[in-house]
Amino acid sequence: MHKSTMLRRAFLLSCLALTACHHRLSSVQDVNIAGMLPPLALSMTDVQTGRLVSGADFRGKVTLLYFGYTNCPDVCPATLYNFTRIMQRLGAEGGKFQMLFVTVDPDRDTPSVLSHYAALFGPNIIGLRGTKDQLDAVARRYRAEFSVVKTPTYAVTHSSAVYVFDAQGKPQFLIAGLEGTNPDFKGITADLKSVIGD
Repeated sequence: MHKSTMLRRAFLLSCLALTACHHRLSSVQDVNIAGMLPPLALSMTDVQTGRLVSGADFRGKVTLLYFGYTNCPDVCPATLYNFTRIMQRLGAEGGKFQMLFVTVDPDRDTPSVLSHYAALFGPNIIGLRGTKDQLDAVARRYRAEFSVVKTPTYAVTHSSAVYVFDAQGKPQFLIAGLEGTNPDFKGITADLKSVIGD
């Protein structure tokens, strides 16, 4: 089994064990994390603007947090593409959502590379890049796993869950398997809509 798959399953199983007593979400792909992880907080550079941003800069919209990298051959582009499909389903309400795409491979994901990549998937996606310390801090905060090995072959692994925070930056749920070929668009969309205005 691929290392990233094992990490993802271990994390999701721990979340499922902790959330058994919480209300049920519409999609079986969504895992309730309300009150189990800290509010949205980070210190990274928005590659579109070049500004150092914090979690407070993203208040006012439902925010999805995702860790990935631009050279990812399948999981990342599929996740971002499926996110854009959900935004299309939301119609005018799609403007109330944003996804923070945090690169785990900043050595190759320069500001220009990451900015161009994020733009390919639409205006709702914001590319974030940080120093090693900044990246490690936000990954620890949300228990996200990643690894970059540069020799003998450059290899990157990362957890693929998408974290959902309400407009006040409070954690709500995780979306698992958004990179799949046929995710539960109806259920995930319903769960995202339920966060609007919370």
